[in-house]
Amino acid sequence: MSRTRQFLDKLYPFFDKGGKLEKLYPVYEMVDTFLYSPPDVATGATHIRDAVDLKRVMTYVWIAALPCLVMALFNTGYQANLAMQALGLDSAPGWRGAIQNIFGFNPNNPVSDLVHGALYFFPIYIVTIVAGGLWEVLFAVVRKHEVNEGFFVSSILFALTLPPNTPLWQVAIGISFGIVIGKEIFGGTGKNFLNPALTGRAFLYFAYPASMSGDAVWTAIDGFSGATALGLGALGGVDAIKEAGISWWQTFFGFERGSLGETSTLACLLGAAFLVYTRIASWRIIAGVMVGTIVTTVILNIIGSNTNAMFAMPWYWHVTLGGFAFGTAYMATDPVSAAHTNVGRWIFGILIGFMTVLIRVINPAFPEGIMLAILFANIFAPLIDYVVIKANISRRVRRYA
Repeated sequence: MSRTRQFLDKLYPFFDKGGKLEKLYPVYEMVDTFLYSPPDVATGATHIRDAVDLKRVMTYVWIAALPCLVMALFNTGYQANLAMQALGLDSAPGWRGAIQNIFGFNPNNPVSDLVHGALYFFPIYIVTIVAGGLWEVLFAVVRKHEVNEGFFVSSILFALTLPPNTPLWQVAIGISFGIVIGKEIFGGTGKNFLNPALTGRAFLYFAYPASMSGDAVWTAIDGFSGATALGLGALGGVDAIKEAGISWWQTFFGFERGSLGETSTLACLLGAAFLVYTRIASWRIIAGVMVGTIVTTVILNIIGSNTNAMFAMPWYWHVTLGGFAFGTAYMATDPVSAAHTNVGRWIFGILIGFMTVLIRVINPAFPEGIMLAILFANIFAPLIDYVVIKANISRRVRRYA
């Protein structure tokens, strides 16, 4: 029995006469395993020995997302303060304004930027935790199993993919859809074939497109409108991006409008490097995405178009625009919903890169393609692994027949 449960068992007789709180034991077990080593461990001769358990995997992913989290706070506040400066405002209404008025609205003040960004990010993240956590606890109680740490990863990734102006009630609906439809109905963590965070984000895009797209949702100031670099590129290619005063380095470091945590390619690279180093993410998937992106882009560059400027966009612009880097580092490499064979991971990654560029260039109504590309590849991941395994079996049969 866990330490947390032993402690609570001593307290229950004093305030829980009916024993109703025993239904919440799965929640207490989650807290206990987060703070202490699990009481139930393998003993004797086990067949598989590995220091990385599910809790540590999820902890590593959360740590890998920290660079994007820091950038989300800073850039969200930076863009908001720039907008305040452009509008000639020196104060803001509401509870956010009451707090931010203390720190000012100077975009050149890092503290002001971080605080302003935090006032938009943390309400979104808190709603995500509460709404999604309630579904996790409900399913854990009904199925009588522990609440695992998988939700904490889904929660941070989901929150980082949202625009800063996302209504909080839509945040609750989106994470609920992602957790229930994207994961729990298939059996929970480890049994889902779609990435839960990406499933919830895709649902919001199609259910509430006015809140997930357009020019007014990317800067956390009411009344300010400004397109993302990818949105500008969809209209006029690289020339339109440069004419707006946005350089490639600006998109690489992440000082541009966009979703909360997806703007900085550098932050995503740091997270990807950590995940690959800890062997949580497969470098083959990341390399496959890059191969598919570069090859498809070069082919489209050669084909060219007189009416679509996106045909001429170089591959090195594609990788820094929109959510490409974030999706490649954190979503495509999901060890559950991605392909599991080594050859399959190459195919899986190449398919994502190919589909991303194809959607961005060919479909003028949807400039961001990485989200749909990953979900599309998730659906085909089991088939990819099946084909690879069957091919290996056939090759061995021919070799040793």
